[in-house]
Amino acid sequence: MTHAASAALAVKWWPIDKPVPYARNARVCPESAIAKVAGSLTEFGWRQPIVVDGDGVIIAGHTRLLAAQRLGLEQVPVHIATDLTPQQVKAYRLMDNRSAQESSWDMDLLPLELADLAEFEFDLALTGFEPDELAAILAEETEGLTDPDAVPDLPEEPLSKPGDL
Repeated sequence: MTHAASAALAVKWWPIDKPVPYARNARVCPESAIAKVAGSLTEFGWRQPIVVDGDGVIIAGHTRLLAAQRLGLEQVPVHIATDLTPQQVKAYRLMDNRSAQESSWDMDLLPLELADLAEFEFDLALTGFEPDELAAILAEETEGLTDPDAVPDLPEEPLSKPGDL
């Protein structure tokens, strides 16, 4: 059994003022992200605990804590990662945020998922997408019409070359 598979994921409820934000948190939490997470907590409840080290310092979940504070919550779910070394804590803190940047959307499947939600009149703002993003993703392509500002990609091998007449 690997280290990751053997670690138990114990979650405890802590008073909201007990988790300590990491003073050198390199990830910036914009107000828009805090508002989206607060909306998510309101709609879906807690689905991911805040992860802290043995001293209660946040490893992952700064935005979740800020959202909980905004909502006036009194308690937050916390997982204490006592089985990580200080070096692993530092590396995981970075990896947790960085890994999200590696992902992208399957633009054939994403509109289908959003359209399914729209059919149920679900509030698409709760998906985290901005209204203009939703409009662009859900816009149906009209054959023969193009965006007047759209510029086609340059071909790898141009049709005309310097000196052609």
